[in-house]
Amino acid sequence: VKLDNKLKNRQFKKESTDKKHRKEQKKLRAAIKDAVLKTPLPLERYKKRPGDEEEEEFVESLPMDMMEEDDLEQIKAMAQKASFLTRDLSSSGPVHAKKRKGEQQGPESYEKMPRKMQLTEEKEVIHLLPIKDKIRGLIPQSMEKPEDEAMPGPALTPQEQLTLRTQKLTNRKLRIASLGSDILSDPTTNIKKLKELRAMLMETDPYVAVTVRKLVMVSLMEVFKDIVPSYRIRPLTETEKASKVKKETQQLREFEEGLVSQYKFYLENLEQTVKDWKQKKRKRSEAVSLQSYRGLAEVAIRCICELLVALPHFNFHNNIIVTVVPLMNDPVKRVSDMCCEAVKKLLKQDKQGHASLGTVKVISGLVKSRNYDVRPELLKVLLCLRIKEVEVKKDTDDTAPKKKFMNYKDKKKNLSRMQRKWKKAEEKLEKELLEAEASESKDKKLKLHTETLNIVFLIYFRILKKAQKSILLPSVLEGLAKFAHLINLEFFDDLLNVLQHLIQSGDLTYRESLHCIQTAFNILSGQGDVLNIDPLNFYSHLYKTLLKLNAGASNDDISIVLRCLDVMLTKRRKQVTLQRALAFVKRLSTLSLHTLPNATVGILASNRTLMHTFPKCDILLDNEAQGSGVFLPELDEPEYCNPQNTALWELHTLKRHYHPVVRRFATHLCAGAPSEGSGALIVQLLHVCETSWPLFKGRDPASYNQTIMSHVCCVYTLT
Repeated sequence: VKLDNKLKNRQFKKESTDKKHRKEQKKLRAAIKDAVLKTPLPLERYKKRPGDEEEEEFVESLPMDMMEEDDLEQIKAMAQKASFLTRDLSSSGPVHAKKRKGEQQGPESYEKMPRKMQLTEEKEVIHLLPIKDKIRGLIPQSMEKPEDEAMPGPALTPQEQLTLRTQKLTNRKLRIASLGSDILSDPTTNIKKLKELRAMLMETDPYVAVTVRKLVMVSLMEVFKDIVPSYRIRPLTETEKASKVKKETQQLREFEEGLVSQYKFYLENLEQTVKDWKQKKRKRSEAVSLQSYRGLAEVAIRCICELLVALPHFNFHNNIIVTVVPLMNDPVKRVSDMCCEAVKKLLKQDKQGHASLGTVKVISGLVKSRNYDVRPELLKVLLCLRIKEVEVKKDTDDTAPKKKFMNYKDKKKNLSRMQRKWKKAEEKLEKELLEAEASESKDKKLKLHTETLNIVFLIYFRILKKAQKSILLPSVLEGLAKFAHLINLEFFDDLLNVLQHLIQSGDLTYRESLHCIQTAFNILSGQGDVLNIDPLNFYSHLYKTLLKLNAGASNDDISIVLRCLDVMLTKRRKQVTLQRALAFVKRLSTLSLHTLPNATVGILASNRTLMHTFPKCDILLDNEAQGSGVFLPELDEPEYCNPQNTALWELHTLKRHYHPVVRRFATHLCAGAPSEGSGALIVQLLHVCETSWPLFKGRDPASYNQTIMSHVCCVYTLT
C-alpha cells in the first residue's frame, strides 16, 4: 500500500509539473503572438504632426554621454524580451516573477479604464434580500424606489370631502346590510358570504376605514349570535369524511365547517385589533391612524365580551375567556369595567359550571403570574359565582327531565291487557333511567363546583399568606365571608387564627375588619358548630368599632354590620349570654342617634329582632337598676360594662325625630315591640323589619339602602 501511495504521489507531482509547464508555454506563445501583431511601425512611417519635428530635433540634439552605460545595457536587455511590448512600461521587474507578500502592487486593469461622467440623476434604491448562487455565491438585489404618484385633479374642499365620505359610507352600509340580510335569510346556502363580509374588516379607504370596520365588527357579531347552533361543532373524523352521506347531510357539514372557520378568523381579527392597539403598531396601508386604534379596539373588545356571554356553549369559548380575563386588569377603566361586567354576567348565568371553572382557572393563573399586582375588581368578580347548596339542588331538580306517565284509567281504556303489561314494564325502565340521569347530572355539577371552589380558595389563601398588605385583601375577605360555609373543616382553625391576627394587627380598614368578623361567624355557624371555640375577641371588636360607623351619605357599611349582627346574635342565640345581648342593644340604640334615616330604620329593626330573640331585654325599658354597679359606656367589653343598669333613653329622643318612620319605630320599641295591639307596627313596616333585613344577606349594600328608602318613602306616603 505504501508503494502504491508513493507511486501515485509521484504521478500526481509529475502531472502537476507538466500542467504548470504547459500553462507557462501557453502564456509565452500568447505573448509572442500579441507582440507580432502589435509590432510598432518605423518612426518615419508615422504622420508627423505640426510641432513634432521640433521635439525630435531637440531629442536628437541631446548628448548620449548623459546616459550611463548600465542604463543603456538594461534598456537593450529589455528590448530583447518578447513581452516588453505587452507589459506595463512603468514596471521594471522580470516577466514571470511572483509577487511577494507586502510588495506594493500596481494599479489594477479597471483603474486604467477611462471614467464616464454621470449624466443621469441618481435614483433612490431599495435593497432587497440577496440571492444565493452555487457558483457566484451571494448576489445582492436592489430596486428603484417608486415615486409617489400625486392624486390627480385639484384638491377637494372640506365640503366636497364630507360629501364624498358620506357617499362612500352609504354605499358600504348598504353592502353590509345586504350581505347580513342574505346570510340571515338562509345561512346554510349563503355561508360563503360570511367571508365576503369579513373581508370588509380590511377596508383601506382612509375616508371611511375606521367607521366601516366598526360597523362590520358589530354586524358580524350579531350575525354569529343568530346563526350559531345550540351545540358545539366537532371536527369530522377521517372515516366520516370518507363515508357517503345524503345531500342534506353534506350541505349541513359544509355549513358547519364554514361557520367554524369564519368564526375562528373573525375572533383572530378582533384579537389582532386589540393587540395592535396595545402595542401601538402601524400598518403598512396606514388607512387607520394610531389615534383611531383605541376606538377600534374598544369596539372589538365589546364584540368579544358579547360573544363571551351569548355563546358560552360554542367553539373557542375558552379562547375568548383567555382574551377577556387579562383585559379585566387593563389600566383603561372603561375597558376594564366592560370586561368585568361581561364576566359577571357569564358567571351568574352559568348553571352547569364549565364556563365558571374555565374563568376561575385563568384568573388564578393571571393573579399568580402578576405576583398579586392586579386590580381588586378582578377578585370581586368571583363573588358572582353560583356555588350555593340550595341553588345547586334547585338547578339539579330543574335539569332533571320530568316524564308524564299514563294513569290506570287511560291504560284500561286505550290499551289491551298485553299492551298494559308491556307499558308497565316500559314505564318502570324509564323511571330508572331518569333517576340515573338526574343523579349523574347532579354528581357532575357538584364535581365542577367543588373544583371551582378549590381554585377560588387557593387564590384567597395565597393572598392571605403572601400579600396581606395588598389592596386585594378587602376583596379576599369579602369573598371568604360569602363562601366561608363551604370551606373544608380542616382549614377552620388556621383560617380563624389568621383572621384574628389580622384584626389585632390594626392594619385593616373598618370594612375589612367587618368582613373578617363576618367570615369568622359564617364559619362557626355552618360546619364549625362542632368546634368548641368561643369567638369573644370578635364580639369585643365589633362592639368596640360600632360607633365608628360612617354617619354620612356613604353608609354602605351598615348592611355588613346588620349581617354580622344577624349571624353573631340571632343565629347563635344559644351561645350568647344575656349580658352580651343587652350590651349590643344599648350600643345599637346609641348608634341610631347619628345615622341617616335609612340606616336608623335598619338598626331599630335589628333591635326589634334582638328583643324578640332575647325577651329579657325588656329590662332596658325600665329605669330601675337590676344589679350592682353602674353602666360603663366607655368600656369595650360587652360582658363587663353592666348594661343591665341602664335604659334605652335614646328611644325617647328618636320619638321626636324629623322622619315619621323613625318616630313610628321608636314608639313601637318603647312599647316593648308588641306584635299585636295599639303599639304594633303596620304591615308595611313589618315588611321592612321581618322580610327586608334578613333577606339582604349577600346583597349589594347600595341595593339595601335603596330598598330601605323605597319602603320608608312608601310608608311616609301612607302616613
